[in-house]
Amino acid sequence: MPPLTDDPKHPGVKRGPPDETPVPMHDTYLVLSEAERAKGFVRPVHRSYIHVGIAGPRFPLQDLTAEQKEWWKDDPDPFVKFEPYPASYKGSATGRYWTQKDLDRVGKGCGTVTTMGQALAETYAREPGFYGSTYCCGCSMHRQVGTDGEFVWEGTDERVGT
Repeated sequence: MPPLTDDPKHPGVKRGPPDETPVPMHDTYLVLSEAERAKGFVRPVHRSYIHVGIAGPRFPLQDLTAEQKEWWKDDPDPFVKFEPYPASYKGSATGRYWTQKDLDRVGKGCGTVTTMGQALAETYAREPGFYGSTYCCGCSMHRQVGTDGEFVWEGTDERVGT
């Protein structure tokens, strides 16, 4: 396991979008300080998570209008469907656009269970949205966490980072 730090300016801490190709684990991972973690947890402390792939649409998808298709026609990964949200779902958001790449990844994680150290697990339990991605030992990639993330806590259906 790489070293941990609670210093966000530590030179070994890397940030960025999820990986698209396999990479080694980072040199250093950021965690909340011991004092912050000692304040208690808002979620249970889980040490292991499963790479299950992204969750699929929750509501029926709609084809894009001609105008919407025109907006993204030159994008290398254009949106292909729109998922309208019902009133009051997710606050003021009206829906989500989906790319074919995203739709093809629904539920297609590698199935590997990854176990993390206690300080990382406690950081998630104290502040679930602290991280934007986590490492999959099976794929050797950092992939997204959160509501639209690719991992669930082992033994649950709860998405890592929510």
